[in-house]
Amino acid sequence: MNTITLTPIQIRSLKLASDGDLYSEDTKKWTHLNAVVTYAKTDRFRERPQKIKSVPTKTMIELTELGFVEPLGAGAGRGITMAGKIWLLKNK
Repeated sequence: MNTITLTPIQIRSLKLASDGDLYSEDTKKWTHLNAVVTYAKTDRFRERPQKIKSVPTKTMIELTELGFVEPLGAGAGRGITMAGKIWLLKNK
C-alpha cells in the first residue's frame, strides 16, 4: 500500500478545504468565498479578531496534483475530493 505523506501546511490547507470550497483571492492566496474577519466564540466583547485563514497557491497546486483537491466547474474555485476526505480520516 502506497502512503502519501503531507507537510503540515498541506494538512492545514486540506482541512481548510474540507470546511468549504476555496477561491482565489489574488495570485498568491486562496480562501473561502466572501471570507471575513471572525471573532473568538469565547470572547464576549468581540475584541480579538481571528485572522482569515488562507492557503498559498503553491500548496493548492501540490494538493491538486496529488488528487486531493479538484477544480469546481467553470469557476475559479477548488473543492476537496473524496481522496482528500479519506486521507484526512485516516491520518488525523
